[in-house]
Amino acid sequence: MAGSVGGLEARSNDDDCDGSDGDSDGNGDSDGNGDSDGDGGDDGDDGNGDDDGGVPIRYPHAAGVPRTGVYWLELAGETDAFAAYEAGAAAAGVELIAPGIASAGSIRGADDSGVGRLAYTRAAHEAIARTDDDVASAVAALRAAPIDRTGTVAVRARNVRNTADVSTNEAERALGSVLVDRGFSVDLDDPDHVLRALLAEGRRAEHDAVDGADGESTAVCTLGWVASEAARDFAPNPTDRPFFQPGSMAPADARAYVNLAGAAPGGTVLDPMCGTGGLPLEAGLVDGDVIACDAQAKMVRGTRENLREYVPASGPTWHVARGDATDLPLADDAVDGVVFDAPYGRQSKIARHELSDLVGGALAEAARVAPRAVMIADRDWRPAARAAGWTVDAAFERRVHRSLTRHVLVLERERPGSDADLGT
Repeated sequence: MAGSVGGLEARSNDDDCDGSDGDSDGNGDSDGNGDSDGDGGDDGDDGNGDDDGGVPIRYPHAAGVPRTGVYWLELAGETDAFAAYEAGAAAAGVELIAPGIASAGSIRGADDSGVGRLAYTRAAHEAIARTDDDVASAVAALRAAPIDRTGTVAVRARNVRNTADVSTNEAERALGSVLVDRGFSVDLDDPDHVLRALLAEGRRAEHDAVDGADGESTAVCTLGWVASEAARDFAPNPTDRPFFQPGSMAPADARAYVNLAGAAPGGTVLDPMCGTGGLPLEAGLVDGDVIACDAQAKMVRGTRENLREYVPASGPTWHVARGDATDLPLADDAVDGVVFDAPYGRQSKIARHELSDLVGGALAEAARVAPRAVMIADRDWRPAARAAGWTVDAAFERRVHRSLTRHVLVLERERPGSDADLGT
């Protein structure tokens, strides 16, 4: 993108692009609401439970299974279903296999770079084996696994959320001894390769939109070579930015939501209710082009100020303008995705619209300009989304604090004959 898009000027102009007025698009004083805890709160019990035992040793790199085709994903945060779903923005075939651990068939991006943009994945590991969550099983699996690399190595073991009855120090020593026996030398400071052992026991999270999120008990150890780590290069906390209003969204959450909307190099996302710019800022930081609107002139100016501060001038293109989310000055299919934090009723002034009309109109406009949208709100807007022509691909509840739970809808534009809608 360059120049202007539908009258939206990049990096400069201060005010109206379409002559809309009023106090706010309903997002008033923020790009979200709730505290800035950086972790997105808790959307339910991912659970711990009893060992169901009997997990066989599996060798993803054995004959017939390509080495580049299996990864273990080390999830972050406490909400595994959401983390695994977000990982689908960078990986294919994501399946939750244990608390804090998922598998993937492949990683998108050159040199697995897609993982670097994720908010709730720590790292991707090129899979070696999967077995029971005890040291003896892990040692046996590593001894038998095919390994086609040489050099120096370090072993890092993690007891995920302290769910496994195992010593990580013992695991590291035992697995390191196996690798030394197989010709590696140990270098804890600057190794050629890092072997990551993840040990977890308990119940998997439960969610209809996530493969493997079935609530069943499991006890697992995964062994893999660290292939890619998340940069976690979020914007500073909202209170540390040049422009701030109370209630701004935590940067990690904003990153996850723009990832789900399709923010990435070469893609363009729209936030029609940008508030202080938390969502556009995270989209720009993953090198995605951005269009943002707000009905309040001060929010437009503030979003521009924050983008200028943190998104490099040589980086992606961004456009911010004053506008009405229900009447966007954009052509049909102008962007790849839409992401917005809808008004939270009691705390937001809404210009020219009743809340239901604003949300319904914004959803309809989003369906006109993009095939995919992510909506964040303080209530479930699924009926309005369907009425606007969307299919609900996934719905999440993410607790922020005692008085706020965010409802997150991931929406796909309705296709003729589609019946894949999730829930009611």
